[in-house]
Amino acid sequence: MRNYIYLLLLVLVFFVAGCASTQDLKAMRSELNQKMEEKLAAVDAELATLKKNSTTLDSMRKGQANAVAEITDLRDNIQQLRGQVEVLKKGEEYQKKLDTIFLKINFIENFLEIGKKDTLSDTPDKNSKSTGNSVAKDPAKKQDKEKAYSAAYQTFKEGNYDKAMTEFQKLLTDYPDSEYSDNAQFWIGECYFFKKNYEQAILEYEKVVKNYSSGNKVSYALLKQGLSFLNLRDKTSAKLLLQQVIKDYPNTNQARIARSKLQEIK
Repeated sequence: MRNYIYLLLLVLVFFVAGCASTQDLKAMRSELNQKMEEKLAAVDAELATLKKNSTTLDSMRKGQANAVAEITDLRDNIQQLRGQVEVLKKGEEYQKKLDTIFLKINFIENFLEIGKKDTLSDTPDKNSKSTGNSVAKDPAKKQDKEKAYSAAYQTFKEGNYDKAMTEFQKLLTDYPDSEYSDNAQFWIGECYFFKKNYEQAILEYEKVVKNYSSGNKVSYALLKQGLSFLNLRDKTSAKLLLQQVIKDYPNTNQARIARSKLQEIK
């Protein structure tokens, strides 16, 4: 009987132990399932975050691409503006050169008063050599000559000295010893003077003095010879010529300029 009871107790213990193991297993499974669900939820959350970040990254990339395009456009615009500025600068430099040229012309025409005969409406110099009477009697030739002189003088005033020299020289060749010859020869000298070729300018002015000694450009030619020598730093020759202007042409603008220049020479 006692053995039977022990046996019964043993069976009961095993039964209870078996029930406990089953419950523990179920509990463990439940806990594992819960943990897996939590991990899956975490993974889903991470995936959602990654997708969001990917979308944000795409937006950032697109924004960056747009920014790069805008920067490129800005650079192009800046380059264009720089080009426009350079054009404006060149325009200003060109305008300054024109202003300088016009100042030189005004100095010649107004201060030296040598532009009186340089328009078509002025009366030609009666003291100039004039063997072209046949030309003067021919209205067509006279008109051609005046047009040629006017065109050459306009070219000179525009500062195109090389072309002006060619035109004045052609005038001298086509109409030698005309009423415009001394003027044309003087302007050839002026072209070289403004080109700062003072040596050649002196030679061209000398042609005015020798070939048109009775004309009204001699005093101007002598004065400009003196100024040319002064620019060449030959003060001795400059003084002699300026003194000659004062002596031979007193009470003239040329003489007053010569006196002023002599005072500047040390």
